[in-house]
Amino acid sequence: MESAVFDKGFFDKLNTLKMSLNMRLNQGMSGIRKSSAKGSSVEFSDFREYMLGDDIRRIDWNAYGRTDKLYIKQFMEEKEGIFQIFVDTSKSMEFGKIPKSKMALQTAGALAYIILANLDRVYVNEMKENSITQGKGVTGASAFSYILDNLNRLTFDGKTTLNKAILSRPVKSGGVSVIISDFLDENGIGEAMKYLAYKKQTIVLIQILAKEETRIEYEGTVNILDMETSDRVKITMSNATIKKYNETLFTMQSNLQNLARKYGAHYIFMQSDESLIAAMLHGFSGILQGK
Repeated sequence: MESAVFDKGFFDKLNTLKMSLNMRLNQGMSGIRKSSAKGSSVEFSDFREYMLGDDIRRIDWNAYGRTDKLYIKQFMEEKEGIFQIFVDTSKSMEFGKIPKSKMALQTAGALAYIILANLDRVYVNEMKENSITQGKGVTGASAFSYILDNLNRLTFDGKTTLNKAILSRPVKSGGVSVIISDFLDENGIGEAMKYLAYKKQTIVLIQILAKEETRIEYEGTVNILDMETSDRVKITMSNATIKKYNETLFTMQSNLQNLARKYGAHYIFMQSDESLIAAMLHGFSGILQGK
């Protein structure tokens, strides 16, 4: 991208967000913690394979000697939340003087930072066309650079079918799924929501739109370009046309909010040109308060 997404300003904002959200993104969200959780008490429970970001002090070297594989000891009462972040990388996300893609990447990065600081596990998944490019599940503050490297590699092009992309990702029961998109998909996201709800996911929809999409300031006849299909349409931007557009936008957002309520999900709206701190604190405050 032309300008750095994860610049010094972004890192300065992380500390503010971490303190303001108290590093407890999951306090107000249900269904994140596993009921049969594992912990760090003295009562041994089970083993699992080592994953990037795990504390190497918990590796069972005896098991490694027997199996030639790295395993982590698990103890009762550990509570590790599993977070899936889905990022829409369709071409429409590049729209705007300040593109929606920049806010999407910064939001995903900030969420991952808070999740990792809270000792939970996070996966960042790229939604493109009809499928998912699944990121590796990581935990621990040291894994943050891995997340940023992967986010920096994302390219925004083509068209994403949200339902098909998310349905292609096997998700285990329990956890949190955060979907970051403009949701400008004519097929909607109902099937994906139904699937995630069936998997007992706490669902967070983060809709990002550009200022140019929420406040139409054009006049006269203009050529509209569909960024995903490259189709061009000539439209006369009259007061009636702008009114119809605003009504359509309002209906789309209302339907998305109603869908969120149907599946007990959280809906957050962000505008690509607003402050990341203001957008996240305003959007997630309701979640943290259990609203």
